[in-house]
Amino acid sequence: MQLIDSHVHLNFDLFQPDMDAVRSRWQSAGVVALVHSCVEPGEFASISAIARRFPEVSFAVGLHPLDADKWTNTTAEEIRTMANSDPKVVAIGETGLDFYKASNDQQQMMVFEAQLAIAEQLDLPVIIHCRNAAPELRSVLQKWKDSVGERLRGVMHCWGGTPEETQWFVDLGFYISFSGTVTFKNAKQIQESAATVNKERLLIETDCPFLSPVPKRGQKRNEPAYVQYVAEQIANLRGETVEAIAAQTTQNACKLFGLTLPNSTVA
Repeated sequence: MQLIDSHVHLNFDLFQPDMDAVRSRWQSAGVVALVHSCVEPGEFASISAIARRFPEVSFAVGLHPLDADKWTNTTAEEIRTMANSDPKVVAIGETGLDFYKASNDQQQMMVFEAQLAIAEQLDLPVIIHCRNAAPELRSVLQKWKDSVGERLRGVMHCWGGTPEETQWFVDLGFYISFSGTVTFKNAKQIQESAATVNKERLLIETDCPFLSPVPKRGQKRNEPAYVQYVAEQIANLRGETVEAIAAQTTQNACKLFGLTLPNSTVA
């Protein structure tokens, strides 16, 4: 069984003491590829170093909406240059909108659209963070979809929206990625979305080191090996085998991010 963790943050200090052991555990769990997200361009060097160290790691470059105030008149060119400088860059992000923790709505919208433009220019998918902003984000994506068509593609990461909101983004051609939150007892809305989303748009992730899934929820550090528990929960919710969920989400991640797995026919 092969798994792909479509959203990780391994460059945090708490992984540094035992990174080789963390990798050994994700390999033992069947994780054959990982996509490392980026909170702000200053992380590029550390993330790129991880991707060079571990061949199964690809990554993104971008600016998180909660860091939108760090955007300058040179940031777009910096992101574009970084994305072009390393063949292991497979996406722009994470970008998006977060109206839960910040109120600079207009700044976030400007930064988000600037990164959508970069993704379209480079023909790369976007990794989207969305919290308390689904209607506004849908409106922006619909405008871009009408303008550039299929070149606009990506994933709603660590998704927590309603089934109705989920369908909005599926209809726009986006993938929906579920994290450890889908295993939480009271996450009924997320579980309903995971049970009903089109299988060809389904992805799994850990968003490590955050959001450790049940049965590891009490642990302060989440890690890629635990994506197996996300797959197991989604399999239970959908009445499918975990092997079927693993195969489908691996195929979907390869398609979205252009990943090629060693000794695999997944495309």
